[in-house]
Amino acid sequence: MAFLDTAGPRDGLSPEHAWWLRVPATLLSPRPVFFALREDDPDDVVARSEPILLLILLAGVASVLASPTAGGLLDNPDYDPLVLGIWAFIAGGIYGAVGYFVAGFALYFGSRLLGSEGSFRRERQVLAFALVPLALSFVLLLPVRLALYGGDTFRDGGADEGMGETTLLLAQLGFGAWSVGLVVVGVQVVHGWSWPRSLAAVGAAVALLAAVVAVFAFVL
Repeated sequence: MAFLDTAGPRDGLSPEHAWWLRVPATLLSPRPVFFALREDDPDDVVARSEPILLLILLAGVASVLASPTAGGLLDNPDYDPLVLGIWAFIAGGIYGAVGYFVAGFALYFGSRLLGSEGSFRRERQVLAFALVPLALSFVLLLPVRLALYGGDTFRDGGADEGMGETTLLLAQLGFGAWSVGLVVVGVQVVHGWSWPRSLAAVGAAVALLAAVVAVFAFVL
C-alpha cells in the first residue's frame, strides 16, 4: 500500500483502481487515504465517485436494518423476505444519501467554524470514507444475525432477544464508533490540524446535528 501515501496512482494504476484499493486500506491505514483527499485534480475527484456511492449505500442499509423499524417488519403480512430486501435497498439508499449531505454539511460547518477554507465536497468525502467500518458492519453482522436467528431478526420477540442480540447490538455500536473516530482522523489529516482542533470541529458538527434533530423532534 505504499502508493497510497499520495493522491495520485503509482505503477500504472488508474485513479479508479487506486480509489477502490483505498476503501479497504481505510481500515488498516486511514491516514494516507484521507491525505489523498487533498488532491483536487478533476479526474481524481471523479474516480472517487463510485466507491463513495457504494459506501453511502452500504452504510445506509446497515443503519436502517439495525433500526427498531426493521426489527418488526416481518410481523407485517405485507412484507416477505423479497419485499424486505427491496425496502432495505431503497430506504438505505435514501437514508445514506440524506445523511451524506446533512452530516457532510455539519462537518463542513464545524470545520469552517475552526478556520477551514476547504470545500463542502471534501468534507463530504472525508465523511464517506469514514463510513467504511459502518459499511463493513452490514457485510459482517447481517449474515451472523441471519445464521443465528433467521427471520426472527426482523420480527418482534422470538429467538433474537437476549444476550446474543445484545452482543450484536454492541458490535454494531462499535462499528459506528469506529466510523466516528475515523471522521476525527480524516479532519486532522486533510486540514493538518492538531487533535484538539480536529475534535472541536467534529464536536461542533455533532452539536449542529443534535440541534437539527431536536428541532425536528419538537416540531413533529
